[in-house]
Amino acid sequence: MGEKLEALCPQAYATLKPGKARYGFFTNADGGIMDDLIVSNAGDYYFVVVNAALRHQDIPHMRDNLEGVEVVEIFDRALVAVQGPAAENVVGDLCPAARDLKFMETTEAPINGVDCRISRLGYTGEDGYEISIPEDKAIEVSKAFLAHEDCEAAGLGARDSLRLEAGLCLYGNDIDQSTSPIEASLGWAIQKRRKEEGGFPGADRVQKELAEGPAKKLVGIKPDGRAPARQGVEIQCAEGNTIGQITSGVFGPTVGGPVAMGYVSKGHGEPGETVNLIIRGKPQPAQIVALPFVKQNYKR
Repeated sequence: MGEKLEALCPQAYATLKPGKARYGFFTNADGGIMDDLIVSNAGDYYFVVVNAALRHQDIPHMRDNLEGVEVVEIFDRALVAVQGPAAENVVGDLCPAARDLKFMETTEAPINGVDCRISRLGYTGEDGYEISIPEDKAIEVSKAFLAHEDCEAAGLGARDSLRLEAGLCLYGNDIDQSTSPIEASLGWAIQKRRKEEGGFPGADRVQKELAEGPAKKLVGIKPDGRAPARQGVEIQCAEGNTIGQITSGVFGPTVGGPVAMGYVSKGHGEPGETVNLIIRGKPQPAQIVALPFVKQNYKR
């Protein structure tokens, strides 16, 4: 199946070893990103996690294009993420097998007697696990985690600020159907063989942008003040010309100040460049900075 997935994604899934996971995305015929996803080699099948809001697009896309492959949509599982420096102890105290996993590795193991799929990955930039739990046991397993002294409940708002500090894209904000992986600075997620051989939707555009550079690119932006710059805020260069716009912006709890990402046109985007963000009609100074804002802390 890995070879067949490569016809839909720019990633090298044919060489993905059992127990390993890889970040990737579906591309469309124009080289835009249809969705980003995690693919795990579970041994005798591939476990694909897509964005839930796009499942009505992604599941038919796989069924229509993966000839000879049975695509089973799973409805009876819940997904819980345990993230942060203490994640190994929180999960490992209940499931010793979780301690043996490294970043982007996955296994099946019991937690409190409940068979779960445990993957050591996460979209916060921190060490952590994402755990697929039978739906009728999700509350029980979640309460077992929360009983640990180092575990507290947190919502998607907390995850969003952490993923932005870690320089990670959010689908619908920073990447979409019109955005190419190269514009989104996601060239690292396309393995060398796939960059060279192509064979995926939109490969011509991706290969051209790899060779010549994209018309715009995603960059980190640090406002000088304390006010966050939200999605849609205009970015101007020092001369007052519009060069792009913000796609994600929050107050970074780890940074202790506002952080943002956005696209700027070709010829701009070098770390240290001074720009202005037009917030409520007034220019606010900011700097383009290298991503991530906060060092990622995965267990390699």
